[in-house]
Amino acid sequence: QVQMVESGGGLVQAGGSLRLSCAASRRTFSTYGAGWFRQAPGKGRDFVAAISWSGGSTYYADYVKGRFTISRDHDKNTFDLQMNSLKPEDTAVYYCAAFLLQGPQKEYTEARFYDYWGQGTQVTVSS
Repeated sequence: QVQMVESGGGLVQAGGSLRLSCAASRRTFSTYGAGWFRQAPGKGRDFVAAISWSGGSTYYADYVKGRFTISRDHDKNTFDLQMNSLKPEDTAVYYCAAFLLQGPQKEYTEARFYDYWGQGTQVTVSS
């Protein structure tokens, strides 16, 4: 079992930046993909960004491409989301998640493929 914990959320003005981090409670015995999702009040859970085990492949939602950057650090067993040029519409609870790289092929952009989820961290962007 793996417990995911997010940190780094907060309140910023439009155009500002935040860096979110996600840490696993312990190292896994298998490789995994990692991603970030967000949920605004009254809305569903949307894909934000994801990264492969090696870090060689990244995936971004169109509305964050060029503004957000996902990265991972295997030594620390963490992965981060650097968010720049934040907009009020980015306001949401952000969740980190991971899925094990085993069994059928999984889609990095689909929440249903992820096995482990963090508790969420609030990001609020004021105008």
